[in-house]
Parts: sequence; C-alpha cells; structure tokens
Amino acid sequence: MTVTTPHVDSVVDDVPIEPVIERHLGEHWWSMTLANEVRVGLEGRPRRLDPRWLYDHRGSELFDRITRLPEYYPTEAERSLLQRDALAIVTRAGADTLVELGSGTSDKTRTLLDALAAAGRLRRFVPVDVSEQTLHDAAVELAERYPGLAVHGVVGDFNEHLDRVPDDGTPLMAFLGSTIGNFYPPERARFLRSVAGWLRAGGTFLLGIDLMKPVDRILAAYNDQQGVTAQFSLNLLEVMNRELAADFDVSAFEHVGLWDPVHRRVDIRVRALRDQHVRIPGAGIDVDFARDEELRVEVSTKFTLEQIDAELAGAGLATIETYTSDGGDVALVLAERA
Repeated sequence: MTVTTPHVDSVVDDVPIEPVIERHLGEHWWSMTLANEVRVGLEGRPRRLDPRWLYDHRGSELFDRITRLPEYYPTEAERSLLQRDALAIVTRAGADTLVELGSGTSDKTRTLLDALAAAGRLRRFVPVDVSEQTLHDAAVELAERYPGLAVHGVVGDFNEHLDRVPDDGTPLMAFLGSTIGNFYPPERARFLRSVAGWLRAGGTFLLGIDLMKPVDRILAAYNDQQGVTAQFSLNLLEVMNRELAADFDVSAFEHVGLWDPVHRRVDIRVRALRDQHVRIPGAGIDVDFARDEELRVEVSTKFTLEQIDAELAGAGLATIETYTSDGGDVALVLAERA
C-alpha cells in the first residue's frame, strides 16, 4: 500500500484539501490478473471473461458513446432519478461521507455530493477504482469544486479490497450504473455479503438497478443500430491482442446480444464466424474456436423490486427506501445492515 499525501481528517471551510490517493494494486496487477482470468476463462466451458476487461481506455470511450445512444436508457434514467431524489436520499441516509465503488470520473456522483453540500453534511468523499490516473484526475477536480472536502481515493478492486476502504464517519456507499447486473448470481451474493460486512451501525448502501421492462426494448439497448455496442464487445479481443500478444482476428467475430428468460438478463457474447486457432502467449495458451462458438463477455440482469429486496436480505442487508425513476426504467435502493 502506498499513500501519496498525508491523511487529512479535518475540514476547513473554503480551503481546498490535497487529495489522498491510496494504492492497493501492484504494478503488474492488471496484466497478471488478465492473464490468469483469460487462461481460466478461455480453457473452461462455457468460455467467458469478466466484463471489467471491456473497459480499457478505448472501451471506456466506447461505453461513454453507448450511454448517449437513443436506444440506451439506463444512464440518463439514473441521472434524472438522482437529480430528482438526491437530497431525499442523503437526508434519509444521514451521511457525511460518500463512498463510490467503481467511481471512474465520478460524473453522476456529483449530484449526491451537491446534495450533501446543500444539506450541510459534506465532509469526505472516498472514490474506489482500478484506474489510478482516472481516480487522481477526478479527485483533484472534486477537491477544487468542493473546497473543504477531504477526498480519499482508493486504487483497488472492490471485489478484493473492500476491507481496505475507510469506513469512518457516517458513510453512504454508492454502487451505481446498474453494475450489480453484470454479476452472475453467486458473484452477486458474495459482493452483497461483503458490503454487509463492511457496513457498520449508521452506514447505508445505495444500489442502482435496471428494472424489468419489455424485452424488445431491453435488447435494443444492447444491439444498437449504429453498432457501437458491437465495437465495445469486440474491443475485448483487441485488449487481449495488445496486453497478451494474442493474434485474434477481430473481423472473424461478431457481437451477439441475447435474452436469457430464465435468469432475466441480456447475455452478451462474441461469436466466431469461422474455425480458427488463436495463440495467446501472454496467458501461455493456444485456443481453437469452431465456427459459431461463443465467448461470453458480459451479462446484464434486470430486476424486480421484490427480487432485489430478497437478495439484499439474503446477504444481511435490509431495504430502507426505494426510489424509482419516472417511467419505471431504473431504481435506487437504499439499504442498511440488517
């Protein structure tokens, strides 16, 4: 662990506080973890990889484009919901510290920070992300935007390093963007249990979910007419080519977005258009893809409120309040440790 500046707990009105950036990832964490997961994921059946590998620099840019597409409703629906109910949320939570998992640029979270500031309770912000540069840039910008705010960034993987995230003050932990839907059920249960273990008396958890709606509308959001989502999923092959010296012919694969009615989720895959042999020296493996064979790259589960309440309860969390967007596309669920 390295800390780039001394820890600051006190808040001085109208005086910017130098952000703290605390690192829990080794220098080669990204490449080593990718190699291990590619080895396991591509040699197993069905073949699949964690969606976090979609978000390299180009993948992040493509996803930003996706959020602006007319078919893709979740981002703007959640943003509008936050703008409408942020003050009610922070008032109900009684928090003075905001913790954001997978913070990125902390774009939407600023609505919660504004609400905490308006309520006179904004003391500290703890963004958690695997990208140190993105985290640092956002931390510096937020420290300037909110003079007196102590920003304590944590460079880490929230699946591995949640126990390293500071929990002092009265924290509101936010996990937005419907990201919980990208977890398979066992992973989702483990994550929610770890959140329950992190929370202590007075702390709250704000979870963003994508709600069930007509399937044709859901599928349209993941198979856009401009093909941006296809570029996004196929970019995973480019990541392996660059990071692991693989020789995927990206043009020999296509994007597929399917509906799984049993698990109520979109299953996003890349499908081989022909038989091919792929070398992946960085992972120490060669793999053969038959024509029409698929690699699962992401799932996106759609929830009912009853389902998410039950999953939270099963992890030791109790729903306090639920906030649903106009039109019922997405929801924010505020919970506490049961």
